[in-house]
Amino acid sequence: MEFKNNEAIYLQIADYVSEHILLGRWLPDEKILSVRELAATLEVNPNTVMRSYEQLQQSEVIYNKRGMGFFVAKDAVVRIKKDQKSRFLKHELPSFFRSIYLLDISMDEIKEKYTEYKNENYSK
Repeated sequence: MEFKNNEAIYLQIADYVSEHILLGRWLPDEKILSVRELAATLEVNPNTVMRSYEQLQQSEVIYNKRGMGFFVAKDAVVRIKKDQKSRFLKHELPSFFRSIYLLDISMDEIKEKYTEYKNENYSK
C-alpha cells in the first residue's frame, strides 16, 4: 500500500479496512487480520494498525472478542457508507465540482466515464 502524505497513516489504514468490508472481502461477524498480520502486510508499525483498529472500534465498524481478535460488525457497511459519504460530500465533492466547472465537463461526460470506470473495475 502506498500512503499519501496529506493524511495520517492510521486513517489511511482505517480506510483500507473499510474498503475491504465494503467490497465484501471481509463479511459481518468475520474475523479480520490481527494487528500484527495487517502491520506485516502493510509494512507499518503494529501500533499504527492498533490505532486504526481503535478508531474503527469507536465507530462501531469492528468489535473485539477478547482473546480472539477483531471482527466485522453486523452493520459495518451501513456505518462506513454513512461516514464516508458525509466526508466525501463535505470535503471532496466541492473540489470535484470546481474542476468540472473550470474544465467545462458536462454531466453526460461524467456519467459516461463513471460507467466505464465501474465496468472496468467492478464488473463481476
